[in-house]
Amino acid sequence: MAKKLYTPGQAQPFALSRSKVELHVDCPRCFYLDRRLGIARPPGFPFNLNSAVDALLKKEFDLCRARGEPHPYMQEAGVRAVPHPHPQLDTWRANFTGIRTRHAASGFELFGAIDDLWRDLETGELIVVDYKATSKDAEVTLDADWQDGYRRQMAFYQWLLRANGYTVARRGWFVYCNGRRDLDRFDKRLEFRVTLIPHEADDSWIEPELLAIRKTLDADTPPAPTLGCEYCEFAAKAARA
Repeated sequence: MAKKLYTPGQAQPFALSRSKVELHVDCPRCFYLDRRLGIARPPGFPFNLNSAVDALLKKEFDLCRARGEPHPYMQEAGVRAVPHPHPQLDTWRANFTGIRTRHAASGFELFGAIDDLWRDLETGELIVVDYKATSKDAEVTLDADWQDGYRRQMAFYQWLLRANGYTVARRGWFVYCNGRRDLDRFDKRLEFRVTLIPHEADDSWIEPELLAIRKTLDADTPPAPTLGCEYCEFAAKAARA
């Protein structure tokens, strides 16, 4: 079993989740404190409503999966695919198992939990699908800088599947649910506009990032604070107080 904290020179593979890789992208110093010293960033608030949307979407798509039929959302968006009934899907969806691969060059065991998997009816390629939920007046898009993490997330899941020998379409899909605010009443329910957004993912950043992570972890001291990291800034202010 891989260790939770990294020890330089360790022989066993070191497990890294997709979210920990994203942490290194965001701030190598925070990553070092977390994975070398066990000093994690303060946890954020749980997104329970988002989790509920995820759970219900999975139930809907699983009904279509069992029938071998596309979901109406897919038909409306013109996606020629069906939810894929892979026998490992439940394992790949679980947060602490996910789909895994060992990366020899870094010595890491990488894993991540996907939301859904479709199969292209024309090419047979697997399609990575991610569910997102929000509530805003404007139409949902993937145009904001802060959504770079969403795009990397898609690429990372595709990379994991390819590393396991699967043929994966570069185009993935986000099932984006936008809670409506324009209704007159609540009536004990939330209504959503659902948009399917395609994304051509690029996983070329992953291999260099993994090698950079290994270099960070093998260092004797943490990296310098990252410019713009609110956690590094808070720690610096606290040290001066």
